[in-house]
Amino acid sequence: MEAKFFRFLKLVGVGFKARTEREGRELFLKLGYSHEVQFTAPPAVRVFCFKPNIICCTGIDKHRVHHFAGAVRCSKPPEVYKGKGILYIDEVIKLKPGKKQQKK
Repeated sequence: MEAKFFRFLKLVGVGFKARTEREGRELFLKLGYSHEVQFTAPPAVRVFCFKPNIICCTGIDKHRVHHFAGAVRCSKPPEVYKGKGILYIDEVIKLKPGKKQQKK
């Protein structure tokens, strides 16, 4: 299978890790929950982990690759106060300011 479409995801957070099994067919994520989150890739989509925090979804069908990457991202979307979660590699999160101390 020759991959033509790519979608890279980045895990940001302490203890967030990813691993693949069965030649890129299954993806396991440790996202701070009490259990691992498991995803099975659809046909014509493969998943690779270059580092424990970088995920690459590849395939020959653009719609399936982007749909699978979106499903993985929805398991832990980036939060706006610290920026932790699963982001696309080229995504920029605008962080909100937290509570500020009032001067008395």
